[in-house]
Amino acid sequence: MSEPDAIVTAGQKRALLQRLLMPWWTLVFPLLGLLAIAVSLYKMGTIGVVVAAFILFGCVLSAVHQAEVVAHRVGEPFGTLVLAVAVTVIEVSLIVSLMLSDAGDASSLARDTVFAAIMIILNGIVGLCLLAGGFQHGEQRFSLRGASSSLNVLTAMVVLSLVLPNYVSSAPGPTYATSQLIFVAIVSVILYGTFVMVQTVRHRDYFLPADEDMPGDAHAEPPTNAAAWAALGMLLVALVGVVLLAKGLSGIVEAAILGAGLPLAIVGVVIAALVLAPESLAAYRAAKRNRLQTSLNLALGSALATIGLTIPAVAIVSLMLGLPLALGIGAKQMILLVLSLFTITLTLGNGRTTVLGGAVHLVIFAAYLFVTVVP
Repeated sequence: MSEPDAIVTAGQKRALLQRLLMPWWTLVFPLLGLLAIAVSLYKMGTIGVVVAAFILFGCVLSAVHQAEVVAHRVGEPFGTLVLAVAVTVIEVSLIVSLMLSDAGDASSLARDTVFAAIMIILNGIVGLCLLAGGFQHGEQRFSLRGASSSLNVLTAMVVLSLVLPNYVSSAPGPTYATSQLIFVAIVSVILYGTFVMVQTVRHRDYFLPADEDMPGDAHAEPPTNAAAWAALGMLLVALVGVVLLAKGLSGIVEAAILGAGLPLAIVGVVIAALVLAPESLAAYRAAKRNRLQTSLNLALGSALATIGLTIPAVAIVSLMLGLPLALGIGAKQMILLVLSLFTITLTLGNGRTTVLGGAVHLVIFAAYLFVTVVP
């Protein structure tokens, strides 16, 4: 080999490092998050709260980056399942910790958090993605068959989990009797499992973006197996940091909310927003890159996982520990839920979206936030 051929330029070195290693900040922030949790940084006055919030935001960005690395390796639609399932697993632990806490009505907090997650996904995330993508690329396309399949399953699970408990007579209040709760948990898992099988095996093409809609970087060489496994590990660490920091900060937020005389349901909104932050940012970035199908896979897949996995897991914990679990939402929330499901069915009804659909969903989301703050 000649001497010029043996010389490795600085650009080649950087490219090699990018292939083998992660950006330094994607490693630092998750580790800082664990350190902040270990020393309870959020309990060290105002400065500690501000620093903890900054670290939380860094963990969110790190989680998004790692999820995109894993998704690029495994391909669609498997990639969009990675972040949805990981966040759902962590979300379950957060909701269970709320159920075991002595703050307010723990059973209502669990329900409010799940309902808030559904509203954030259907209106906040979807609305933001449609608005951003519409402004950037005009009319965007997606697979109508995939969206219809997702909404079909989501509607059934939402009604069984959050609406029907208000109308059963075997148990008082917006709760299920033990046998009813077990039945709903089982059918929710069955529906979600069937959806995942359809999405990843039977009709995988329903959830794949069209080749002509894919940006040039979508066809870049995927990362190595080692890089993908490392990214998956750091993704889990980052998600743990996000949720545990969110839980630590939620106590401060809860005290501030109650001190201001605001409804306790706002705590559920804040927690759900923090937990869903990685998925929200990942979906937004995909829409900006004209990958609306990926955005919808993330958003609707997260909504399905929230019901299909979180509700059964919380139900099992509730039955094992004898904790009360109120699932039925009120009339006001029911109206907003029906409006959201009806509107998103119309928005995604023809395989094309514009900024108008995004604006409508963001208005519904704003209405949900407003009536939560001002009931």
